[in-house]
Amino acid sequence: MTTSAPSRLPLTVWGLALCQALLVSGNILLIAVSPLVGAQLSGNADWSTLPVATQLLGLTAATLPSGWLTARLGRKRTFLIGNTAGLIGIAICLLALKSAAFPLFTLGTFAIGMSIGAGMLYRFAAIDAASQSQRDRALSLVMAGGVIAAFAGPWLARYTQHAFATPFLGCFVGLAGLYALALLLLSRLELPSPRGAVDGESPRRPGQLLREPQLLAAVVIATLSYAIMNLAMTATPLAMTHAGHGFGDVTNVIQWHILAMFAPSFVTGDLTRRFGYRPMIAAGSLALLASLLCALLPTTFWAFAVGLFLLGLGWNFTFLPASAWLTTTYRTGEAPRVQAINDCAVFSLTTLSALLAGPLNAWLGWQTLNLLLLPLVVVLMAVGLGVPRLQRPLIASGD
Repeated sequence: MTTSAPSRLPLTVWGLALCQALLVSGNILLIAVSPLVGAQLSGNADWSTLPVATQLLGLTAATLPSGWLTARLGRKRTFLIGNTAGLIGIAICLLALKSAAFPLFTLGTFAIGMSIGAGMLYRFAAIDAASQSQRDRALSLVMAGGVIAAFAGPWLARYTQHAFATPFLGCFVGLAGLYALALLLLSRLELPSPRGAVDGESPRRPGQLLREPQLLAAVVIATLSYAIMNLAMTATPLAMTHAGHGFGDVTNVIQWHILAMFAPSFVTGDLTRRFGYRPMIAAGSLALLASLLCALLPTTFWAFAVGLFLLGLGWNFTFLPASAWLTTTYRTGEAPRVQAINDCAVFSLTTLSALLAGPLNAWLGWQTLNLLLLPLVVVLMAVGLGVPRLQRPLIASGD
């Protein structure tokens, strides 16, 4: 018999949601500021996005080590180490700005990226902190922290840009404040570590894990949904600028896109629990398809706005259910390894999509780029609907 979810989520989940909001706020600030700093310090527009690329590379590089550290040191120590690495990266960026050293700045963004990579595991920590019946809601609440970030990140970038004589120095001072606040909050939270293996049950190797149809399906869906969203989102400012839209229009479209990514999270968990993973992923796939088809419309502000809103909604309805689905596909004691493999796959392809967005938009054009993404959405939906159903959860409930 299924028990109803308790009305209140643990305080730890709310704390992790705030940490997620701080993390994403800082990430949005970096996305807005890093290309401008890159152009300023390098003196060459061709190198302007290198700091963004090194940030993504740092994020990807941290995924597997974060899983290893979580298994050995626990979630709390891993998050504290990751947050400290971010503060060190910010200090390097501040030094780079003061000395106008471009290579040093890219090193700093790499370290900040590693910190973000560790912080991406907040959503799984929230699942561990919640009861079995609360897991979908806990995941959704943590991801909903991005709603605050959609406003806080751009606001902080805008109001700290000229705080000091050195351009953008204030942005990284503000970023340091976000990370210091997160470090203080994490030090006060009670974070449960992933459960160890049941007696006589050793964790499986990565090759064995990836032969599990359910597990592989969840990883593929999370990876494809994130990469599709990121490639289209990263190419949007370029396409809008080419179509004659001003910077204000671009930022408005991106802000509404970010809201569409995170605001539905308040209800995604309840919808997933009510309808199941497959129907939610199918609905998200349809939203992604509709988003890509908006590229065939005339390149007006509203065509971009509606398309990017649907893109964010489609990501939310695919990535979050896939993340929740993943937690039902592995045995007790395998959580750190599986979660690290998942995030490594997700952010490896996402990094590649960010690097390809500019060249593909330049070579193919906005409409052709979106049409080439359509088959990937079809694959995403086919994987979600086609994989055999799981008979029972493999992970202990922990209730």
